[in-house]
Amino acid sequence: MDGDIFSGIGNGTQVDSKVLQAFQKNFVRVQDILDQNRLLINEINQNHESKIPDDLSRNVSLIRELNNNIRRVVDLYADLSSSFTKSVEASSEGDSGGSLKSNGKASQKRIRSG
Repeated sequence: MDGDIFSGIGNGTQVDSKVLQAFQKNFVRVQDILDQNRLLINEINQNHESKIPDDLSRNVSLIRELNNNIRRVVDLYADLSSSFTKSVEASSEGDSGGSLKSNGKASQKRIRSG
């Protein structure tokens, strides 16, 4: 993955590489599920067009699987959104004297006046 994708988030702050790896992992999972859904939809369409009773019955389980996959994608996107928001907030806090730890939590640093 290109490390520059999220490098400018916030006010020029850098996003932790572990956060980027988590985003990458979730995006890959989403894409895998969407690819699987495309195959399921193709099979559902073929079964529907065939009008063969056994194929039509099989569509019931295929549609259930498709619905479950859609729920998984929604959950993954919700997790991505939440993680992204937390990263940006932590990154913004980092601009005011905090820093983003690899676990995604901000830690405050005391700034000494000179």
